[in-house]
Amino acid sequence: MLDAQNGDSVMMSPVLELAQALIARPSVTPDDAGCLDLIANRLTSLGFSCERFDCAGVANLWARRGTTQPYVVFAGHTDVVPPGDSARWRFPPFTPTVAEGDDGVVYLYGRGAADMKSSLAAMVVAASRFVASHPNHRGSIAFLLTSDEEGPAQYGTRHVVDLLAQRGETLDYTIVGEPTCSQRLGDTLKNGRRGSLTGHLTVLGKQGHVAYPHLADNPVHRLAPALAELCSTVWDHGNDDFPPTTFQVAHIHAGTGATNVIPGTCTVDFNFRFSTEQTPEQLIARTEAILNRHHLRYTLDWSLSGRPFLTPRAELVAALHHAITAVTGVTPTCSTSGGTSDGRFIAQICPQVVEFGPVNATIHQVDERIAVADLEPLARIYETTLHKLLAREEGV
Repeated sequence: MLDAQNGDSVMMSPVLELAQALIARPSVTPDDAGCLDLIANRLTSLGFSCERFDCAGVANLWARRGTTQPYVVFAGHTDVVPPGDSARWRFPPFTPTVAEGDDGVVYLYGRGAADMKSSLAAMVVAASRFVASHPNHRGSIAFLLTSDEEGPAQYGTRHVVDLLAQRGETLDYTIVGEPTCSQRLGDTLKNGRRGSLTGHLTVLGKQGHVAYPHLADNPVHRLAPALAELCSTVWDHGNDDFPPTTFQVAHIHAGTGATNVIPGTCTVDFNFRFSTEQTPEQLIARTEAILNRHHLRYTLDWSLSGRPFLTPRAELVAALHHAITAVTGVTPTCSTSGGTSDGRFIAQICPQVVEFGPVNATIHQVDERIAVADLEPLARIYETTLHKLLAREEGV
């Protein structure tokens, strides 16, 4: 391939080639733009049985090679966030481009390069190489892919997990290809994630003129002490695997826009990111107890987007740890930081779910990119993990 800047040749690899083919498809959530067809064709040629579980405009792929335990599943998403103003990008966001960055590193640029089309490419290549060297591997390899991770996440992985559960499918190990590393490939893997609980609160008052407050009831004034208590509450102290639970206000609104009107309502959107020290039910009860203690009139709607999950440092963590160290020389750190991922759904039917992928420094940003030098090592890490978990031949 040619360097976009000066025409120097760049060594092509199967991972780079497939990553470019995926990035070239403008799969802004929930549009798959043909990514799953491309991947399914590759997997079918390797002996995978592919099923589509598309739902409500979302594309979903479940591909499986083998029918026995243990199941090793590669999971991820083909959808990407919108690129924003393309004029701000160094190269068009859906024209995958290899070029040298300002730091002298050669990168693959494009929306989805880090989150997470390079991971998908590395997973497919890893499976291809492993099957070639172990055609009679024990257990099963599977892919669970969706085009609805960056969006509402209602009809993607969540939907497929429900269908697999209804069929009695039992998963043993799942690797989610989210970009987990902070400084260099291999420095971080995620063996759990915090839960996310959102509240939409409306405090009721009575609208009136600011000059006649005795004829009105200001909901902002009523809410302020309760909100201060919610913000200052120590919900827990976390534990060895999770930081303390946090409460954050995301949006607050009151008033008509006029400076002489006392508002009739005040609305607040807030979010808990919580550890295994809490349950949603406990957080809801404590929050409502605070609001009631301040004698507010209110309505409160709750939305639970995911419960916390934690994978023990057992077979899957050990296999990935071994693979990362063997390929990169880096000793990875286990972490549960960051936002939510589709791992929260898979954890409902799989006891060991770990996320591992490339450096996440540019995800969702203009000029999203991944170091070309990280592509082949990423595939080798996934392949080495398969060797660790499934390489023993049947009958040996």
